[in-house]
Amino acid sequence: MNIARSHDWGTKRRIIAGAALSLLTSACNRGVFDPIGPVASQEKQILINSTAIMLAIIIPTMIATVGVAFWFRRGNKKAEYRPDWEYSGAIEMVVWAIPALTIMLLGGIAWIGSHDLEPSKPLPSKTAPLKVDVVSLDWKWLFIYPDQGVATVNQLVVPAGTPVTFRLTSATVWNSFFVPQMGSMIYTMPRMTTRLNLQADRPGVYEGLSSHFSGDGFPGMQFQVQALPPDQFATWAQGAHASALKLDGAGYAELSKPSSYVKPITYGAVAPDLFDAIVANRPPANPVPAPVHNKPVNGPKA
Repeated sequence: MNIARSHDWGTKRRIIAGAALSLLTSACNRGVFDPIGPVASQEKQILINSTAIMLAIIIPTMIATVGVAFWFRRGNKKAEYRPDWEYSGAIEMVVWAIPALTIMLLGGIAWIGSHDLEPSKPLPSKTAPLKVDVVSLDWKWLFIYPDQGVATVNQLVVPAGTPVTFRLTSATVWNSFFVPQMGSMIYTMPRMTTRLNLQADRPGVYEGLSSHFSGDGFPGMQFQVQALPPDQFATWAQGAHASALKLDGAGYAELSKPSSYVKPITYGAVAPDLFDAIVANRPPANPVPAPVHNKPVNGPKA
């Protein structure tokens, strides 16, 4: 009996230790609070300002609640009991003015921020932006570089310090493109095009994900963003042409089959106007089968 209890306790200790380790390691990635570009930095500042404004009313209210309860306790002989009291202009002024000012400040921040951070608004820069077309599939992300003539799956490579202008759509169902450290989540929708402008100011590897549930393979719909120095990005784009894989009609037909936890893929050639063909729901070069949703998924391999 003691051996069994000791074994159970050992198992529980390992589970607790594993959970604590996961919590600590997850805390290392601060996401939106560790911005790497101008958009995410402004969004972080909006979050901080909004929180500070709300705390300016929440904290005094909490203190006042405790103070009133303490002052009017049964043992306080100095507290005056006024059963006929019903109105105070000064109290009404405070009760209504502070919330009104809070709402005005929060509304002003939201109004200004929504215009300054309009997703389709180009970012000010002396450097010409990189064009990337984004397509959400079941259950992976396709990134097409129209100027470079290459494409990748579940891997977005961008030059650091250069604005990136995205065109986004979905070949299947609604989805949501989000790189927390770059900012501005935006939806991808079939037969529609959305636009987004982001920038990574410093080199590094950052996590991207889908933030909208889209079926069985949704948990594996993640990708990495590699921000490289501009010269290294040019070398990568040139080297990508060496890939023997071609994203023509037949290649896209194979890629569009439902699958999840897909490892990064690089295509050395892309059919012309592939993104426009996907938006228009027409075959790019060869017949493309109609998308089939929520079929068996290729899970993560051991």
